[in-house]
Amino acid sequence: MELLKGKVALVTGATRGIGRQIALTLASEGADIAFISRSENDNFKSLIGQVEALGVRCCGYAVEGSDFNAAHEVVSKVVSYFGRLDILVNNAGITKDGLMLRMSEQQWDEVINVNLKSAFNYTHAAVPVMAKQRSGSIINISSIVGLSGNAGQCNYSASKAGMIALAKSIAKEMGSRGIRANAVAPGFVETEMTAALPEETRTQWCKGIALRRGATAAEVANVVLFLSSDLSSYVTGQVIVVDGGMS
Repeated sequence: MELLKGKVALVTGATRGIGRQIALTLASEGADIAFISRSENDNFKSLIGQVEALGVRCCGYAVEGSDFNAAHEVVSKVVSYFGRLDILVNNAGITKDGLMLRMSEQQWDEVINVNLKSAFNYTHAAVPVMAKQRSGSIINISSIVGLSGNAGQCNYSASKAGMIALAKSIAKEMGSRGIRANAVAPGFVETEMTAALPEETRTQWCKGIALRRGATAAEVANVVLFLSSDLSSYVTGQVIVVDGGMS
């Protein structure tokens, strides 16, 4: 199938982990891909090659997601190069964990800026383009801790809760223009970061999951594919939890 043939997707934070898999999954269904990353490293270059090998076009931009003006410049370049923008996946994210009593202002600001402000920046830039087209799908990659909170992650949880509220608000504001906005809330996902956890920690974590395992990045990306495609044409303002029954 080519569910996304003729469409253009912009994915933030796409060079590794879930973001990389999202870019490759959307490309495999025919979407041209644009992406942003903080630096033009080996992962940046290899992603372009992998996407292009799937028979679609790809371009990357090395910018800080928290830079408002850069976000508008990137979206302008994407539209100039591809002619349109149909899908925006706000995936860029970092963690700077710590208990509230020990958390610094810098830890708070960095997480909010990369996770939440970048989602605002790219949504703000993309919405006028999509409104003119009278179509578009915006997908915010949140987390189950954005719904439940988590000790030691007040900054991260707040940023992910903000991404849910942002998606719900955009859905209400822009639905009349044909723009849909949703959030995906993954639980424990098998990535390079989680692979470094001690085996005992991973075992205890999985005991709390109904399916007794973590998600693969592909399983999260497939939900993003659904929300990107016309298969979800009447779905907006929703949070899809992808946690294997953890919650």
